[in-house]
Amino acid sequence: MNSLFMRSLAAAAFATTAVLAASSFSLASDVTFVMKNSHPNALEVELYSQDRDHVWPGNNQVYYLDDGETKTMPLSCEEGETICYGAWISGDKGTYWGVGPDNSEDCENCCYTCTGGETEEIDLVP
Repeated sequence: MNSLFMRSLAAAAFATTAVLAASSFSLASDVTFVMKNSHPNALEVELYSQDRDHVWPGNNQVYYLDDGETKTMPLSCEEGETICYGAWISGDKGTYWGVGPDNSEDCENCCYTCTGGETEEIDLVP
């Protein structure tokens, strides 16, 4: 009987630990943004989480697209997180697409949900 009690106690402790561990982690996912620059000038792009304070690529860096270039931008995100793109002409933050520089504008159809996979090609046209 003592052995049965010890096994039950160990099973309960394991179950409690598993529940606590699962609740402290967010589910991670990966998504790849595919963007094409159809503008005659080079563009800069950042991707902004709408659910937390996070920017890709981050660290005051941008994704750079030469004119005519298509670039894939893989990133790790939290499952279900909304991510919007902001793009602008390099050296001219007044000409922008999506949420623009610093995630400061409203947009239509420039946000995606992090569910894995790849976006359709996002064509940035003049």
